[in-house]
Amino acid sequence: MTIMPSGKEPEPGKFARAFSAQVRSSMARQRVSGSQLAVMIGRSQSYVSKRLRDEASFTANDAEIICTSLHEDLLEVMIRTVRSMR
Repeated sequence: MTIMPSGKEPEPGKFARAFSAQVRSSMARQRVSGSQLAVMIGRSQSYVSKRLRDEASFTANDAEIICTSLHEDLLEVMIRTVRSMR
């Protein structure tokens, strides 16, 4: 029997929270607001805000688009994310 998801997103895990912290840090360095980031990545302001507050997780596709939009190297961001978890 297949279990169907309930429609509620799971709580963001340690990696998701560490990644959103890296995004917030990059945004602060570049003086990019949440609403500006939303426009840059083609998402709604509420979608981005919810993820920046760690109420939901960014997707892998989001991570790629965010890094490109913020002129960050995806691999470097992932390395910083993992290192920050230690």
